[in-house]
Amino acid sequence: MRSGWPNPLGVHWDGEGANVAVFSENATRIELCLFSEDGRRETERLVLPERSGAVWHAYVPGLAPGALYGLRAHGPYAPERGHRFNPNKLLLDPYARALRGRFAAPDACLGYDPASPEGDLSYSRVDSAPAMPKCVLTDPAPPVPDGERPDTPWAETVIYEAHPKGLTRLWADLPRELRGTYEALAAEPVLEHLVSLGITTLELLPVHAFADDRWLLEKGLVNYWGYNSVAFFALEPRYFGPAGLAGFREMVRRLHGAGLEVILDVVYNHSAEGDENGPTLSFRGLDNAAYYRLREGQERFYRNETGCGNALDLSHPYVLRLVLDSLRWWVVAMGVDGFRFDLATTLGREAHGFDPGGGFFDALRQDPVLTRVKWIAEPWDLGPGGYRRGEFPPGFAEWNDAFRDGVRRFWRGDAHGAQEMAERLLGSAGTFDREGRRSWSSVNFVACHDGFTLADLSAYDEKHNEANGEGNRDGHQENWSDNCGEEGESEDAGIRRRRARRRRNLLASVFLAQGTPMLRAGDEIADSQGGNNNAWCQDNEVSWIDWENSDAELLGLVRLLSALRRAHPCLRQSWFLHGRERAADGAPDVEWLGLEGGAIDWSDPDLPGFCLLLRESAEAPAHAPDGERMALVFNRSPEAVSTRLPAPGGGRAWRRVLDTARPEASPAACIDLRQPVPPESVLAFAAGAVP
Repeated sequence: MRSGWPNPLGVHWDGEGANVAVFSENATRIELCLFSEDGRRETERLVLPERSGAVWHAYVPGLAPGALYGLRAHGPYAPERGHRFNPNKLLLDPYARALRGRFAAPDACLGYDPASPEGDLSYSRVDSAPAMPKCVLTDPAPPVPDGERPDTPWAETVIYEAHPKGLTRLWADLPRELRGTYEALAAEPVLEHLVSLGITTLELLPVHAFADDRWLLEKGLVNYWGYNSVAFFALEPRYFGPAGLAGFREMVRRLHGAGLEVILDVVYNHSAEGDENGPTLSFRGLDNAAYYRLREGQERFYRNETGCGNALDLSHPYVLRLVLDSLRWWVVAMGVDGFRFDLATTLGREAHGFDPGGGFFDALRQDPVLTRVKWIAEPWDLGPGGYRRGEFPPGFAEWNDAFRDGVRRFWRGDAHGAQEMAERLLGSAGTFDREGRRSWSSVNFVACHDGFTLADLSAYDEKHNEANGEGNRDGHQENWSDNCGEEGESEDAGIRRRRARRRRNLLASVFLAQGTPMLRAGDEIADSQGGNNNAWCQDNEVSWIDWENSDAELLGLVRLLSALRRAHPCLRQSWFLHGRERAADGAPDVEWLGLEGGAIDWSDPDLPGFCLLLRESAEAPAHAPDGERMALVFNRSPEAVSTRLPAPGGGRAWRRVLDTARPEASPAACIDLRQPVPPESVLAFAAGAVP
C-alpha cells in the first residue's frame, strides 16, 4: 500500500488501484478488510497507514471494481463517553456505491454481549462479518447529461408518490422477473399509465440500502417502506431487476424521455443502527460520538428526536459533508431531479434547536449542483419543538398535513370545516406566504404512503392494523375518515355510490387547490389496504397495488382533473391570492360567494360550502398572461342547491368543465347564470369567449 489521499472520501478506483479514505476523529486505527468473491471469507486485513486530520487513508494498487470489502475501526469502547469502537464488527463504508448480500439480524452484529447483565456496557468479541453485507467497489459512474432532465417548473408539477416495488409487483402486463424492480418503473405499460395520468414527477419511497428491524423479522415481517437507511450511496438490492445497478440509471433515463422527473424520498435524519441496544453496522462503529446526537452529560444515550432510536448530527462538518456528497451523487451520477427529506426538522437541528438558517440549509442553498433540483421537506420530527410547517427556507416545498386533515374534515361534515377548507384551497397562504415563497410551497394531498388510502378513507371509521403484530396500537389514531354508513366492504349500492362520490370530491379538492398536488400511487384506481393505516411492514398484497380490480371511473376522473389543471393556469398560480385589487381591472383576484350566490356567512360553523371565483393574482407581474376566470363550487351538503354564478364579464360565458356527481358528463355551455349543484359534489366552471 501507499499513503494515498484524504479526498475523496470512500473507496474509489482510478484504473490502476483504489484510493481509500475514511473519516473518524476518535478512532486509533482503521482497517480495510477484503473478502473472497462469494463474500464468505475474509482474505486480507489492511491497516490504513496515514491520517490527515480526521481522515484515515491509503492507496491499494490492483484493487479493482468488483472487489468486496468492509471496514473495522479500533478505539475506545466507552459508552458512557459516547465511544463504541469494536473491531470485531465489520462496518459498511458510508460512501459505498453498492452492497452485496442482505443484512442478517443475529446477535453477532451487536457491539455488546446481549447475555451480559451489563447490557450495552459489555463488550462483544464475536465477529459480525458473516452476518453483514459487503461493500462492492464499483466503476466510476459517468455524469447524466443535464439536457436529459425535464426541469418541470414547480407551478406545473404534479407528484405521484409510489413504492419502488409495490407499484408494479402485481402488474399483470409485465414479465414476472421484472415486476417489483427498478426497471419495471419505466416499462412501457407503466410509462403509458403515468403519462396518461398527467403527472409530471414520480416520487419514490426510499431506495437507499436499508436494514430490516430485528423484531420485525422475528414476527415474519419486514421493513417494507424502507425508512431505515444505512448506506446513503447504495441502492437497495432487493429491487434489482435483470440489469442490476444499471437498471436504475436506465429507469431514470426512460422516465426522463417520457417527460417525467424522479424524486427520491431520502432518510438522513437517523440510521438503521437504532438506540444503544441496536446493532453496530457502520456509523456507530466508525465514530459514534461524531455521527450521532448524544444526550449532553449522558453520552451513553441518544437524542431520539426521530422516534427511531437515534438522530444523525448534521451540525458536525463531516456528517453534513456525507449528506451533501450523497445528494450530489444521486443528482450527478444517477440523474434524479430532487429529494423529499423525511423528518426534515432533524436536518436543521443545531445545538440550540431547529434553525432554518442552520448549516444544512445554508450549505444546500449555496450548492451549485443541488440548487438546480427540487426540495420537499416533511416539516416535523418527534423532538421538542419539532413541528415546523411553513418555517423552512424559501426554495423548499413542504408536505402540508393541514391540507390533508382540513379537506378530510370538510367532506366528513365537521363543524367549521368550510372555513378551514377555504384556507387550504388558496395554498395555505397564512402559513407559506412569507420571505418571497410561492404558492407551490404547499404540497397538497389527502392520502400518502402513511395512513389510510383514498379508498379506505371512505370505507373505515377505525384503523385495522392487526396484521402488524402490535395489537392495533400502531398507526394514526385520528384519521378524519368516514365509512359512509358501514365499516369495511359493503354490498349496499347506496353506500357504494356515496363512497365513490366522496373519493372523487377528495381528489378534486387536491387538483383544484393552489399549491402542488400529490397523488398516492393506487388512489387513482381506488386501491385499498383493508383498513390498515400503517402498512410499513406489509410486503405483500396488503400494500401492493391491486391493478386487477381497478376503478375505471375514478381513473378517468384523475385524468380529467390533471387535464383541467394543465389547461387552466389560474388553478396553478405561482403567486398567492388574497382578494387584493388587480391593477388590470380593479377586480379582486379571489372572491367568495355563498352556495346560492351572494354574501357568505363565515360565522356559520355548519357552512355547507361556497363558490370560489378565481382570477390571476394581484401579485403577478405585468408581463404575466391574464384573462383566466374560473368558478369552483364545493357543496358538502346532502341536499342539492341552486347557485348563481357571477357574470364573467369581458364578453365571456361560463362553461361547466367538471361535475363530480356526473364525472362522465361532457363539458357544457351555461346558458343561464343560475346553475344546479348536486348534493356532495364539486363543480368547476371556466369562462371563455362567447361562441
